[in-house]
Amino acid sequence: MATLLGQPGDYRLLSPLDLAFVGDGVFDLLCRELLLRGGSCPVKKLHQRKTELVNCQAQARALEKLWPGLSEEERAVALRGRNAHVGHVPKNASTADYHGATALEALFGWLYLGGETQRLRELFQLIMDTAGAAEGV
Repeated sequence: MATLLGQPGDYRLLSPLDLAFVGDGVFDLLCRELLLRGGSCPVKKLHQRKTELVNCQAQARALEKLWPGLSEEERAVALRGRNAHVGHVPKNASTADYHGATALEALFGWLYLGGETQRLRELFQLIMDTAGAAEGV
């Protein structure tokens, strides 16, 4: 496993919500890095742009776009994330979007903890290409 801490562990034993917890941070970091590629910008503007990319609606739409190209194993992880029993849904998100976002985050967490950084980059790029986010940076 090639994580930042480099400590091996059996990530397959983690719950889908644990995977989503990690995946949320991974997706957020990828978005921040993408935004910084656009050059220096006021932090407030960076935060606003990041929020457009990292929200339940955007992440749920992203998963829909990725779905046809996912492997069976990746789909299984995403389904576990989507079907996980979350404690609450934020008031600014629909239940369907929140579950879709959790599914995407679980997938990203699973890929990260499994050391699949190339696949992470590939999926993230597909998301940004289909969202047209890369041009707006």
